[in-house]
Amino acid sequence: MHLLIEPQYLPSIAYFCVLREAEKIELEIFEYYEKQSYRNRCYINTSQGKMLLSVPVKHSGKQIFKDVRIDYSEKWVDVHWRSIVSAYRKAPFFEYFAESFQKILYEKPVFLLDLNVNLMTNCLKILDWQKVWFFSEKYVNLSPDLLDLRSAIHPKKTNKIKDFYKPYPYLQVFGNKFEENLSIIDLIFCQGKQSSFIIEASIANKSPNRIV
Repeated sequence: MHLLIEPQYLPSIAYFCVLREAEKIELEIFEYYEKQSYRNRCYINTSQGKMLLSVPVKHSGKQIFKDVRIDYSEKWVDVHWRSIVSAYRKAPFFEYFAESFQKILYEKPVFLLDLNVNLMTNCLKILDWQKVWFFSEKYVNLSPDLLDLRSAIHPKKTNKIKDFYKPYPYLQVFGNKFEENLSIIDLIFCQGKQSSFIIEASIANKSPNRIV
């Protein structure tokens, strides 16, 4: 299956369910940037419940995703990392994988694309997935040969997510209620190398090839 999808910031478990099923992954980088999407935000689990982490960007009008620059005028990297440490320092596998995420965040790349791809690559390495992925060379038009999931995994499209993600509970740091479809770092810090098996169990019975 040839998947077409946009790079996201510390993507959700649903995102990785889709990646798991794909034979080839094409990252759309020539689309117009969309505000209030997972392109620059994610959710983590804290003692107060779900928490939104959002990367500020320098964005005005229509702008191609690959050209979107990160805004470092605010100390958002420190805020994000302190929030992640506070949420997961007691997680069983935090000490094993935290440094790799911290290093990427504090490299402070200019472009949102680079940040997202570096974080995604790190997650794929931790999961030990050998995936073929590449950037689009222009805006990709619809094709029967592609599974187009651009903007399908979106904060405002929760009903769409259930087409390829079914919550498979695992032990989290906080609370008695399972918080589903958080950032992949929640799963990695809580389950470590077992994360891949949780993702497999979280793939909906409906094959992504049949998603309409």
